[in-house]
Amino acid sequence: MAGRTGLTPYSAGCGSAKCLRRGKRKNVRRPHAVSSVPRAPFLAPFRQRSFRFQWPADLATSWAFEMETLILAWFVLTETGSVVWLTVFGSLQFVGTLISPMFGVAGDRIGHRRVLFAMRAAYAVLAGILAALALTGTLGIAAVFVIALLSGLVRPSDIGMRNALVGATMPAAYLMGAMGIERMSADTARVVGALTGAALVAVLGVGQAYLVVTGLYMLSLVLMLGVAEGQLHAGAAAAGSAAGRVWRDLMEGAAYVRGTPPLLAAMCLAFLANLLAYPLTGGLLPHVARNIYGMDQTGLGTLMACFAFGALAGSLILSARGPLFPPARTMLAAAAIWFALLIAFARVESAGTGMVLLALTGFVQSFCMVPMSVMLLRVSRDALRGRVMGLRMLAIYGLPVGLLGAGPLIGWTGFAETAVLYAGVGLACTLAIAWHWRGHLLPREAQANAVHA
Repeated sequence: MAGRTGLTPYSAGCGSAKCLRRGKRKNVRRPHAVSSVPRAPFLAPFRQRSFRFQWPADLATSWAFEMETLILAWFVLTETGSVVWLTVFGSLQFVGTLISPMFGVAGDRIGHRRVLFAMRAAYAVLAGILAALALTGTLGIAAVFVIALLSGLVRPSDIGMRNALVGATMPAAYLMGAMGIERMSADTARVVGALTGAALVAVLGVGQAYLVVTGLYMLSLVLMLGVAEGQLHAGAAAAGSAAGRVWRDLMEGAAYVRGTPPLLAAMCLAFLANLLAYPLTGGLLPHVARNIYGMDQTGLGTLMACFAFGALAGSLILSARGPLFPPARTMLAAAAIWFALLIAFARVESAGTGMVLLALTGFVQSFCMVPMSVMLLRVSRDALRGRVMGLRMLAIYGLPVGLLGAGPLIGWTGFAETAVLYAGVGLACTLAIAWHWRGHLLPREAQANAVHA
């Protein structure tokens, strides 16, 4: 396969000191050490015109996502009173992870901007339908679940497509800063979206709140018109594609990830985080707010905002000082601390202490997920970037699996016991990943720890 495409397979020893010495004799440039990395200005990514349009478009979409999640999750919990139905609702939002690689193939062949524009048009249509149902008084649980299912076919691929588009249009020197700023847009949305969503529903009701959500999606569509496609994909639309070729493209991407240890390790860690970490601070937070802390919808928004505020602080530091953090090392250390903090969060019954731990957890998870994205984009070949990010989104399938497993476990043993089990297994598996791929992830000179292209 590598022979057909002209892509050379990943060399297991390419990060070793011996290989680097051999490469130096062949006049191959060694990855810069951390101390020699030029520090890019914090706002340097905005020198790219495309990024000046993409960032606010992504921000508007992220705000809408967070508002939708809070509004509908609380609606399901109050209408059904069941944590099981809450986890089912949360799971439906991620069913599309199974087809995320196909979005990556489409992005590689027709352009990431075109695919992202079509996805966001779908969000706007679905949000408009839900707003109409709410305003006419016909919104029910069945409609919410159908909308969640349809949206869940597309939504999980959004982050992968936006990251691939940044990777295709952003100079390598600005990539860590750009990814940190992109992560900040999602983190800011969790703060603003959570608090605004709760306030809008309390003041205006679900229907009027959903008109705001629809407006945010429409704003994102308008801004996407100013985003560049990227030189790599500009001529891809004329290539044409048969079903057989699409399948071969997908298999080519999967084989490339399997043969590239840093990518495979990152995929495993991404799946682990979605399976065992995000359910505890995402889909299950309404249960924690209502049944453990005795909070209302506004309290839930505050809990979500605490996690997001911590994540925003982490993303801000990475945007400004990203070159100081070797991606693979930072990712692994942060993942271990992340699971340790979740064990502490599981045992806390005080809302104030829980908020502090959620903020710390959000801070640490940024130091895991942002370097992971940077590593994936830098290690991946340009021609396969969309497929790699599509396969990365496939790891999100761990989230609905984790949510569906947590519902019955909480009913049998309680939230604290379930959360300790999830976080404990996650910590053990993180250490196992670090040990198994230690030769590719831990050496400072390894390709996965390159901080400048």
